[in-house]
Amino acid sequence: MAILVLLIGYLLGSVSTSTMLGKMVAGIDIREHGSGNAGATNTLRVLGPKFAGLVFFLDAVKGVLAVLIARMLGVSDTLIVFTGVAVIIGHNWPIFFRFRGGKGVATTIGVMFSLVPDAAIGAGLVGLIVLFLTRYVSLASLVFICLLPIVIINNGYHQAYVWFALVVAVLALWRHRENIKRLLAGRESKIGLKRQLQ
Repeated sequence: MAILVLLIGYLLGSVSTSTMLGKMVAGIDIREHGSGNAGATNTLRVLGPKFAGLVFFLDAVKGVLAVLIARMLGVSDTLIVFTGVAVIIGHNWPIFFRFRGGKGVATTIGVMFSLVPDAAIGAGLVGLIVLFLTRYVSLASLVFICLLPIVIINNGYHQAYVWFALVVAVLALWRHRENIKRLLAGRESKIGLKRQLQ
C-alpha cells in the first residue's frame, strides 16, 4: 500500500500543468522561455495572468488530491506526509517531462492547506504581505515555506507534520538558490514585469 500511495503522489505531481498549457496555448515549451521554470510565476511572465492563475490552481489541486487519496486509502499520518513529499518531488522532477519541472510552491500550498490549514493560512497571510510590499514572488514563497515549520510547532501538530515542513523548507531553499542569489544581488525580477517569448 505504501508504494502505491507514494507512486500515486509522484505521478500526480509529474503532471506539469504549465508545460502542457504552454504547448496547448502557444505551441511552446515554457521551460525554454522567461525564467525557464515550469510554474505559475513564469507562466504569468510568458502567457499572462489568466493562464498563470489556472496553473497555480491546478498545481495546488495536485497537492490536495494527493493528500485526499492517501486519506481515502486509510494510511497513517506519516505515510500521508510522505505522499505530500512525493507529489512535490513529482512536480519538481516530473517523469513525464524529462525531470524538468517547477519549484513546487503551489503544490506545497495545496498539500499544506490539506494537512495543516490554520498554519498554512497564517504563513500564507505573511507571504501575501511580503508579496504586496516587495512584488518578489520568490521572496514571498520562501517566507511562506520557511515560516510553516515554526507555525506548525506552535500549533502543536503531529511531529510528522513538523518534519515534513522542515523537509519542504530545505527543498524550497535548494530549488530557489538562484533566486536567493539574485535577491541578494538586487537582480531578481518583480511580479508584473512580463517577459516576451524568445
